[in-house]
Amino acid sequence: MNIVLFGPPGAGKGTQAKELAKHYNIPHISTGDILRANVREGTTLGMKAKEYMDKGELVPDEVLIGIIRDRLQMPDCNNGYILDGYPRTLPQAEALETILEEIGKLLDVVLNIEVPDAELIGRLSGRRMCSCGESYHLMFNHPLKEGTCDACGGKLYQRDDDREEVVRQRLEVYAAKTKPLIDYYDKKGLLVNIDGTGAVEDVFRQICNVLDSYRK
Repeated sequence: MNIVLFGPPGAGKGTQAKELAKHYNIPHISTGDILRANVREGTTLGMKAKEYMDKGELVPDEVLIGIIRDRLQMPDCNNGYILDGYPRTLPQAEALETILEEIGKLLDVVLNIEVPDAELIGRLSGRRMCSCGESYHLMFNHPLKEGTCDACGGKLYQRDDDREEVVRQRLEVYAAKTKPLIDYYDKKGLLVNIDGTGAVEDVFRQICNVLDSYRK
């Protein structure tokens, strides 16, 4: 299965992508991960990307699509892949379609995990972090002692991008950027909307039901 996965911040997209990758034995390809890997390994495209990243600038589409093309041609993608974090714009979607045609790995489905903004705000603004790497949630996974990490006893904090006003802004930006892509893939008959409001296991089961129907 060749999959693109969409979902707003807090929708559980990363969690679902990891579980799907294990279940179907296909790689979860995050653009951030492959960018960092190319920089770390010193590839030609990685060095080009690093020039922009070091200046705090966005990596140009032509560099990013080259890195994605190389990644999708690796042997572990022969049975499928899950693209996470790409495409993010219509030009990127069009460039992706071109390279997928060239390498013979066209998309089977675009999954769009939908969760109401009110629930997303609750999910994200309730998150608390510890410097040791542990994370908690005021509703779903609260620490034994308020404000204190169970693992190391450190003081918990709220990330700046988890504050409610920032979360609202992130969701507005995501909706504005993603809507043209949703429309683009919907017109191509590739889009399937997924109800992301249930438990992680329920959402996973729903996605698997969709994907299994494509494999029959």
